[in-house]
Amino acid sequence: MKNLRRASQILFFLVFVYLFVQTEYKGRNELGLPVRLFLDFDPLVALSALLASRAVRAIFLLSLVTVALTVVFGRFFCGWVCPLGTLHTLIGRFRMRALKPGRNEGCFPRLRPVKYFILVFVLVAAVFGWNAAGYLDPISLTIRSLAIGYNPAINKMVRSLLEWAYALDVPYLSPAVDGLYSAMVGTVLAFEQPVFRQTLFIGSIFTVILGLNLLAPRFWCRYLCPLGALLGLIGTRQFGARVANDASKCISCRKCLVACQGDATPFPSGKWASRECLVCWNCRDVCPADAISIRPTTARTGDGNVDLERRWLLASGAGALLAVPALASGVQRKRADPLLIRPPGALPERDFLRRCVKCGECMKVCLTNGLHPTFAEAGLEGLWTPVLVPRLGYCEYNCNLCSQVCPTGAIRPVSVEEKHEIRIGLAFFDTSRCIPYAFGRNCMVCEEHCPTPRKAIVFVEEEALDAEGNAFILKKPVVDPDLCIGCGVCEAKCPVLDLPAIRVSAINESRSERHRLFLGI
Repeated sequence: MKNLRRASQILFFLVFVYLFVQTEYKGRNELGLPVRLFLDFDPLVALSALLASRAVRAIFLLSLVTVALTVVFGRFFCGWVCPLGTLHTLIGRFRMRALKPGRNEGCFPRLRPVKYFILVFVLVAAVFGWNAAGYLDPISLTIRSLAIGYNPAINKMVRSLLEWAYALDVPYLSPAVDGLYSAMVGTVLAFEQPVFRQTLFIGSIFTVILGLNLLAPRFWCRYLCPLGALLGLIGTRQFGARVANDASKCISCRKCLVACQGDATPFPSGKWASRECLVCWNCRDVCPADAISIRPTTARTGDGNVDLERRWLLASGAGALLAVPALASGVQRKRADPLLIRPPGALPERDFLRRCVKCGECMKVCLTNGLHPTFAEAGLEGLWTPVLVPRLGYCEYNCNLCSQVCPTGAIRPVSVEEKHEIRIGLAFFDTSRCIPYAFGRNCMVCEEHCPTPRKAIVFVEEEALDAEGNAFILKKPVVDPDLCIGCGVCEAKCPVLDLPAIRVSAINESRSERHRLFLGI
């Protein structure tokens, strides 16, 4: 069974990596199965989005498959399926090899309740409208960390290696490298080198989480993971495979404690903790006396589950109750940040924040690299939600990929035709920097790149004199607010590179009546 579990972990991890790579612009405006498939089977994402938004989506029903199997087998998802769990298992092996029976099992028993307190905090916060699950949910955390923290670095390393090999100018090598590069772009590599704000910050957080395995194997899964806590509670009375330690055979070697991935205490007899068991079954494999058995049964074969003290559970819930109104007191609730430009199809801000799980899929799939994680624009409540940054990338007129990958409907599915009618902001000229206004020279870059059928940027012509006193027609660009959709291509392409002479604000967005520029009075 250990080999079967390892095969399952490898298989699901490879599927996860494949879907992660697939969640990328491939030269066409459609995707196969994006990596959101793992989120669709995630009960914590479904439950938190349901509680926060008070809306049921059909896709959430897939998470019931995970729930049903957990009732029978316990935390099988953690031990057999979860890609983050597989990474923890791999890194934790270095720590497990250093453990010695009887001296150090790599356990911190006092930390076992922490993940349950985190779960209570997340669910209570969701009831009152703050969807905080995405920060700590292992699937969302992994996708976000890889997409924003690791993928840009991996792309850069591979590109640099190929460029170095090509620059060697070795016969037969350079053409081969060129062919390899062409094959990798749009499949494994992005069309352009991705660059994100907060790459180092988000990548460092994930590195620390993986590094915790050096304190204890699968430290995150044992003590911090709210999804693991939820699955542990659901699978408390699992009857598909329960661990039993025969005290008459046990020789107290404690090897089972060292091999246990979940701190489930298979020793001493009668102290097995079903909520902590990751169904790895290492305990049975390492037992030299055949004292440990795993069998289907309805009988209780152990009662070592941690006692969740009521006062700490209440404190966790109270903390969430205090956090929600504290978030609501932020200045962004009174007046939205002008740079908070959401993707086309994003729900109204309150509903958007209740559904978004900060997974980063929309940012990874954006073909112009225009979507980035927020930091302060939306307050703590909206940390790491997507925002369009036109200076770094624009919203492609004929692209709707971000609406295809959103797992919770925070960005609703929109067709390309419908997207053409959605306004996400409005462009404004800074006449002190615009070349025709400030320097009396014609520049038509913004008008040339404007994608709307009727140009949202038009020219006001006036007669002017050049430096030699010759008359010419000076074309001063202006924005038509009825036609501008706020895509940001004008800002991205403006030749005034340091601070563009035309900049997009979130005003006039379609999703908000309050953000209209003209009220029709």
